[in-house]
Amino acid sequence: MSDPYKVLGVSPDATDAEIKKAYRALVKQYHPDNYTDNPLANLAAEKMKEINEAYDEIQKLRANGGSSGQSSGSYSSGSSYAGGTEYARVRQLLNNGRTAEAENLLNRVSVGDRNAEWHFLNGVLLYQKGWLQDARSEIETACSMDPYNGEYRSFLQRLNSGAAQSPYTTNVQGGQGCDICDMCSAMMCMNCLCNGGRC
Repeated sequence: MSDPYKVLGVSPDATDAEIKKAYRALVKQYHPDNYTDNPLANLAAEKMKEINEAYDEIQKLRANGGSSGQSSGSYSSGSSYAGGTEYARVRQLLNNGRTAEAENLLNRVSVGDRNAEWHFLNGVLLYQKGWLQDARSEIETACSMDPYNGEYRSFLQRLNSGAAQSPYTTNVQGGQGCDICDMCSAMMCMNCLCNGGRC
């Protein structure tokens, strides 16, 4: 397992209250209810598992005399918590297909404050718009800024393997459906049939 403190975005000398606060914020952000009927549902579930394991590990470490947590630790600047509530809102907007509003929120973040979470969410936004090359570049940036984040790495792997769901796919039961290419092919076949087999 990766460093549990990095998973929660806190320093090893953070207080118990700070750790609990970070844990609760992450749980709120990645809760499965936020990802119903969403292509990111599996990634969110993996992240939730990682968060829970990290929190449990920290509790065990502290029970066994690990970091005391008496100092006033703070979130690292590379953590996904800079702008945490805004990013949680962006995730909700993306989950609901409200890309214009999500884009407006992301664009309000100053360039100097754009952390790994910003690049990841911008990548998801670009992906939903169908700009796959730009999306991949943003997700790669997020991964390089936060190499321990399983959600970012998993999404990048799915993008690179072509397994990520197409933003043009019609969502029907089981994730199956027809996309633009299928419809074009069907129309070409119908045209051939209507013209007596002459394409």
